[in-house]
Amino acid sequence: MRSAESRPATIDAYLSRVKGERRTTLDSLRRTIRAIVPEAEECISYGIPAFRLDGRIVAGFRATARGCSYYPFSGSTLLTLARDLTGYEGTKSAVHFGPDRPLPVAVVRKLIRARIAERKPGRRR
Repeated sequence: MRSAESRPATIDAYLSRVKGERRTTLDSLRRTIRAIVPEAEECISYGIPAFRLDGRIVAGFRATARGCSYYPFSGSTLLTLARDLTGYEGTKSAVHFGPDRPLPVAVVRKLIRARIAERKPGRRR
């Protein structure tokens, strides 16, 4: 296990460790998320780059051995948007994609809007 000192403290520090096409793809995804939720605070959560809005994480991403992953930090967002994610692999907590097929801006926008809607008062998630 890595020591806390070797873990990146910022998104810039995280991305400085990612090389090649995965870096380019994640840089683009970061800009997309910033454009969709410019008021979100960048942070590292659970060791991955994330975006916090009103104290809650609404999006995150990371490089993987085979490509990249997007995390909505919700157990239901990906199920809600399953039709929009057809053709992408994933788990119940992440969408996996490669630099050759990044997530479209429209899909990222839907993921973030769905996640924000889950966080509205009166919702339990």
